[in-house]
Amino acid sequence: MDDFLHQCRQTIGAQFVLTEVKDRESYETEWRKRFRGRALAVVRPGSTAEVLALVQLCNQFKISIVPQGGNTGLVLGSVPDDSGRSIILSLTRLNTTRQIDTANNTITVEAGCTLFDVQQYADHHERLFPLSLASEGTCTIGGNLSSNAGGTAVLRYGNTRELCLGLEVVTADGELLNGLKGLRKDNTGYSLRDIYIGAEGTLGIITAAVLKLYPKPKATKTAFVALSSPAAALDLLNLARDNVGASLTTFELVSSICLELVHKHFPTLPRPFPSASAYYVLLEISDQESEEHAQRIMEQSLDAALTQAIADDAVIATSMAQAKQLWQLRENISMAQALEGKNIKHDISLPSSCIPAFIKTTGRQLETAFPSARVVCFGHMGDGNLHYNISPPIGVDDTSFLQLQAAVNQLVHDAVHSYQGSISAEHGIGALKREELTRYKSAVELSLMRKIKKALDPNNLMNPGKII
Repeated sequence: MDDFLHQCRQTIGAQFVLTEVKDRESYETEWRKRFRGRALAVVRPGSTAEVLALVQLCNQFKISIVPQGGNTGLVLGSVPDDSGRSIILSLTRLNTTRQIDTANNTITVEAGCTLFDVQQYADHHERLFPLSLASEGTCTIGGNLSSNAGGTAVLRYGNTRELCLGLEVVTADGELLNGLKGLRKDNTGYSLRDIYIGAEGTLGIITAAVLKLYPKPKATKTAFVALSSPAAALDLLNLARDNVGASLTTFELVSSICLELVHKHFPTLPRPFPSASAYYVLLEISDQESEEHAQRIMEQSLDAALTQAIADDAVIATSMAQAKQLWQLRENISMAQALEGKNIKHDISLPSSCIPAFIKTTGRQLETAFPSARVVCFGHMGDGNLHYNISPPIGVDDTSFLQLQAAVNQLVHDAVHSYQGSISAEHGIGALKREELTRYKSAVELSLMRKIKKALDPNNLMNPGKII
């Protein structure tokens, strides 16, 4: 190992090869600090050429690689196991914007650029990069692509996969795949780009990408709507689609307990309504016509929802400051739940049409199996993605409740599967859900995934133990 580390230092500089325990700690510890792995070293290359050289060294010495961006993942996908036999390859020094083409509406960035920086660079050139996540100040484009991140604007713009036109990848055997083309049509065989997106670093290392940009909206309108049930939320979604069309950007479902937790832990945030409702929706439209047009179509949609008794009440933000406050009610749910205590998280997706039935039937099953457990349900209902989290009953300590995690997971995931849903909508599989995947993927799907892994990473050096 000394010879391997010596050559790593010669390749990228000794200051970028971290072997001391204190220097490795933040890289080895997952985002929620529930698990810490152990790496042989953390290596921090500063260019694609250095990544290429490091992967070639790892092949020579048979050292496995855990690629890492901002380390904001929630499924143990970007941290090593505790064997100490892998290196963490941190890509945060690859943070250059290589090109922006406003005529083609594309931007070419390196994998270590934070999502926030890409958003700001696009904004500076009067363009929109629409991917938006709570961790956007820390997460990186390479991580977003490797996990096929979703976020709040998938309803209109799609997942990260839909926002990417081309990739530069260092393959598992140390070759460079240069696919940095800003083409929206390229029908020349297998889509190699799509193989690497969502692969969580198990097939190769994404080092740069060509991403889609969009014209900045002329106006954005945000509303918070009170509803009696998820069924009413589905009716509102369909009404908004009919009235607003492609301008509908965000449709976030929020249950009453979510708002209760936010107000408990963030008491300075405003209460949109004088009395509580069972559910709420944060709705946003982005309009390319004018401020007046955006206001009119938002008002028309909400007036129709109130007239048809779909909605109980609604408020439209009258300023950017008010819109930001409404968004804070949604964005602080996860933090409020964390402050309340540990919980069992589920990142699931279902056909939007099935969400009301899923929430109703699964809630009853949980109440029977785990009386008084609290279901904290929220998420991107417009694209079918729910964060369906289970907190302990009031008065029950976190540790004893977390011992029920396997049983809770199986109940929830079995219910998801019965509705033809997915146990991972936007966070990936990593190591956390690897065994769960074998329960819900068909034998044919698993076989094909293993064949792809074996073909592209025959030595199993790329993020071993993740996904499959």
